[in-house]
Amino acid sequence: MGDRSLRHGGPAPVTPPLGRIMFRDLSPVTPGGFPARGVAGDPVPVAVTLVRDGHGLLAGRVRWRPIGATAWDVAPLADRMDGSGRWVGRFTPGAPGMYEFEIQAWWDRFATWRRDLRERAAAAQDLTVEFEVGARLIESMLDLVDPPARDRLGDAVSGLRSASCSEQVRLAVGLDDAVAGLLDGVPDPVETVASSRHRLRVDRERAVFGSWYELFPRSEGGFVPRARTWDRLEAVAAAGFDVLYLPPIHPIGVTHRKGPDNSLVAGPGDVGSPWAIGLAGTGAPAADGGLPVGAGGHDSLHPELGTLADFDRFVARAAELGVEVALDVAFQCSPDHPWAAEHPEWFTRLPDGTIAYAENPPKKYQDIYPINFWPDRDQDRVALWEACRGVFETWAERGVRIFRVDNPHTKPLAFWAWVIPELLERWPDLVLLAEAFTLPSMMHALAEVGFHQSYTYFTWRTSTWDLRSYGEELVGGPAAGWFRPNFWPNTPDILSGPLRDGTLAAFALRAVLAATLSPSWGVYSGFELGENAPASEDNEEYLHSEKYQLVERDWDRSDSLMPLLATLNRIRREHPSMQRIDSLRFLDVDGEDLLAYTHHVPAGTVVGGRVLGGDDTVICVVNLHPTEAREGIVHLDPAALGLPAGAPYRVLDELDGTTYTWGGSANYVRLDPAERPAHILAPSRSVRCFTTPAL
Repeated sequence: MGDRSLRHGGPAPVTPPLGRIMFRDLSPVTPGGFPARGVAGDPVPVAVTLVRDGHGLLAGRVRWRPIGATAWDVAPLADRMDGSGRWVGRFTPGAPGMYEFEIQAWWDRFATWRRDLRERAAAAQDLTVEFEVGARLIESMLDLVDPPARDRLGDAVSGLRSASCSEQVRLAVGLDDAVAGLLDGVPDPVETVASSRHRLRVDRERAVFGSWYELFPRSEGGFVPRARTWDRLEAVAAAGFDVLYLPPIHPIGVTHRKGPDNSLVAGPGDVGSPWAIGLAGTGAPAADGGLPVGAGGHDSLHPELGTLADFDRFVARAAELGVEVALDVAFQCSPDHPWAAEHPEWFTRLPDGTIAYAENPPKKYQDIYPINFWPDRDQDRVALWEACRGVFETWAERGVRIFRVDNPHTKPLAFWAWVIPELLERWPDLVLLAEAFTLPSMMHALAEVGFHQSYTYFTWRTSTWDLRSYGEELVGGPAAGWFRPNFWPNTPDILSGPLRDGTLAAFALRAVLAATLSPSWGVYSGFELGENAPASEDNEEYLHSEKYQLVERDWDRSDSLMPLLATLNRIRREHPSMQRIDSLRFLDVDGEDLLAYTHHVPAGTVVGGRVLGGDDTVICVVNLHPTEAREGIVHLDPAALGLPAGAPYRVLDELDGTTYTWGGSANYVRLDPAERPAHILAPSRSVRCFTTPAL
């Protein structure tokens, strides 16, 4: 073939664009090329398929470093040895922030030589030339190892070349595992290929694990000293909640202010919806009946809640109690918001010149102007986006590090892809929860571009099949690497079927499910009291919703579920296996309405930067029928859970302290909701604490 041109014409390149090793199906990466996710102190699994021509042995490693650093940390990759060419490993990033990593792979000439040397020796071939080949291979790598290793390898070179030694002695030198160990993981200088560099965003623990409680501070007197809000903060902390989430705390508009039960006309003294954010002036027109108002927008505090100094003291007290205050960020405006007058270009104009109010046909929200995040002029879009970033910055500067974002799926993904990295560069400990009850593709996309957590479909999953299939999707589905769930049985907007038709037992079982299925979970206040009066048969909102009026509650009721919620939060803290979604596995059950699943991590597992000193196992069985007893046989694999296969063992029900004797792979359960909604069982071998510091 005289013509050496390529298929598509032109001469063969002097330097091929592709090395002899190809990287395929590398993980962790996201489909859109956004940073993968990790947690500070937790190992990050890495996998890649390595493909090379020929029969030589390959080797590989992963390198990683914080963005901006010069030095790399390295960790080895290992061949799974299943014929797939799949190589796996892990690396452990440190503090929260942005990292980069890459895979290095090379033809392991020395390992290949040792393999061939062993086969030639077995075939009684002359090894003289092979000894010299090995000596030269070692020599070519001497400058790549530390001086002590260099001396030892030099001795090996001499041994391979020693004519005075027998062939068996020289063979032993070549096959010495100690010598091979000195070169193990050292990239070969002749052929080392690096993958593309990928980014990894490392978040803090609260991004993946936490217990949330939602509270309207205006119903409890605001942030002023001696308000009931402070008592509720103490109660929330005592129940083991990590996050106290507050709906919008900003001034509320008077134009088209909503009255109780979402009525279109507000009367004197009606407080309106906190999501109708903003008021330009101080004082209400006489026609509005003297409704209480306060000036400001998203960067202001409603004056009836107190002063900013009061708010700061509240946040500080929460921190003392181990609770973080989370704020709602709702990018929408009352018609009275300062932005409506100062920046009409940030809103959608109708042909008659008015600004379009929010609609979700047939629902109308005349008290809200949605923001147009894509104005016609680029300069307007830049100004708007920077102003929205400023909202986060205002409250982050006051110590808030967690935000629940209202309806992020109605804003451009491009905005979130820009603003979230901007914020995290300044505050790497920021956590953002997406309130996005929408298509899975959008929920996954929001997670991919930067949201730390998301609300989920848990609220509407009620059957054993629904819950199991959804849980398995979250653990092993296509978005499992970056989509982090937060399970809520209720919200101010959602009073779902199991709760609106149920007794306190229904609330108890939904709490158990949310708290034990997901590492992050939350409840809206009133849940513990079993509030379940719907606005109407086809409306999931509450009757007399706190979104539109103040609500007073008897927090001292004897039948409150708060003790149960406190117990659930304690169990979650004590069992590290429950703090990551990837530990979740479902069990087969012979019995109607029974859902069974486990959380298990073996000794040596790193969770939250700490090494587990022993196995941690939790077995959960929940009766999904809120009023009738159910019984059945739970099937499990004892070996997979580190349990005895043939001998009995004790299990402790963490909910009430009862102990049972289990054994083998099949065990009987009976759950009567009048007595208990579920079992949360810890085998006697299960440990509850970390005993070994991380390396």
